[in-house]
Amino acid sequence: MSNQIEITYTFNAPRELVFKAFTESQHLQNWWGPKGWMFHVAKADFRPGGVFHYSQQPADGEKMWVKFLYSEIVATDKIVYASFFSDEEGNKVRAPFDANWPLETLNNMTFIENEGKTTLTMIMAPSSPTEEEFKTYFSSQEMVQNGFTGTFDQLAEYLKNSSI
Repeated sequence: MSNQIEITYTFNAPRELVFKAFTESQHLQNWWGPKGWMFHVAKADFRPGGVFHYSQQPADGEKMWVKFLYSEIVATDKIVYASFFSDEEGNKVRAPFDANWPLETLNNMTFIENEGKTTLTMIMAPSSPTEEEFKTYFSSQEMVQNGFTGTFDQLAEYLKNSSI
């Protein structure tokens, strides 16, 4: 079994616009997260060493907080970050949906443009998981794939209908 999940998605937009949608909170808040969920940006500092801290909430459920810690950002090319569920103050907590979800995942996103279209490759892996966390994460691979594909579908629609 692989120790990572890879998702590839092609947007009908130039790399500069796709990258901008990922790194500017005024755009990110319009498409990030599950469809129909409320989204709130608490902190957005898109730079190596910076933080993205946000909440998301389904119409009929509890608010969840998530935090990204950026380790590498190469303009229009690459974003590398660690992500984890947090409380409102940004402290790491267990995932609200599964106590065996890894405490932290490492995420590497690359953006490649070809003929005006941008291919995003996202590679995710749990950071130092226990055996149980590893099993939980990879047994959820389809859920992770579907979740990110749905989010990227929203971005594709946003890019088509907005003037970034």
